[in-house]
Amino acid sequence: MTTATARLDLRLDAQDKERIARAAALRGIAVSAFVRDAVMREADAALAAETVTLLSEQESRRFLEALDAPFQPNDRLQQVMDAANRLARG
Repeated sequence: MTTATARLDLRLDAQDKERIARAAALRGIAVSAFVRDAVMREADAALAAETVTLLSEQESRRFLEALDAPFQPNDRLQQVMDAANRLARG
């Protein structure tokens, strides 16, 4: 079990606090655990919404074709790769 080392303070009106306390009691957990779990679920959802990209069928097909195509570096990348190879050979 990890020990919490950071605090998060939050102001609520009395009705909201009582509502949260009742919900936590129904789940049989402490208010802090209930709030932490709910906030972490929301944080995960927000982060996932920013990191997941949905493609249309056409975009998906084009993306997969690009992945299947042979690698062809542009001129600048080829120059950098050649320079790296020269350095590696000494």
